[in-house]
Amino acid sequence: MAVQYAVKAEVVDIRTDRPRASDVFLVDTNVWFWMTYAVASQGAQGPAAPPPAAYSTYFKRALAAKAKFRRCGLSMAELAHQIEKAEYDLFVATNPNVTAKQYRHNLAAERGHVVNDIQSAWAAVKQIAAPLDVAIDDPTTDLALGRLATQQLDGYDLFMAHAMSAAGVTQVLTDDGDYCTAPGIQVFTANRPVIDAARVQGKLLLR
Repeated sequence: MAVQYAVKAEVVDIRTDRPRASDVFLVDTNVWFWMTYAVASQGAQGPAAPPPAAYSTYFKRALAAKAKFRRCGLSMAELAHQIEKAEYDLFVATNPNVTAKQYRHNLAAERGHVVNDIQSAWAAVKQIAAPLDVAIDDPTTDLALGRLATQQLDGYDLFMAHAMSAAGVTQVLTDDGDYCTAPGIQVFTANRPVIDAARVQGKLLLR
């Protein structure tokens, strides 16, 4: 069943857009994963799928244009989970009787490898992007719950959307179609179903 996106954001197709020095992008975790995790960035076969070329191309163009990048600390949690899962999936392909918990606790060398990959990835993120902080306190949690009723975002993205709003950042670079359901932002993406839905619904922005 195809995803039926109700597009409320403005959507920009990064395959045709030209980045500007005035752009300020919150970079979503999926893009950081492709850009900073060695297995993904090398296009390895298997559980860590090769990244869409459009994102690395656009990222390089944005860097050349002197655009600014922002990171959210929540991305570290997501990135750590994604990298550990990718490494586990690669390991279990040849060691099928090892559970995820056994992989984390019983195999010191594998754990060291995972930790090193996560630390290296996050160090690269910090080198590129300035922080966009969000406090996970009770008022912020209530605001996130309010967003949940009208925007089809997952738990992490609810807080990241709040961080964007609080900092006045309106642009997000992501492959995650969920962001297109958030009003008041611009979603820079190569996600074809999102772009097609935005075109039909009059939300595709040509700059």
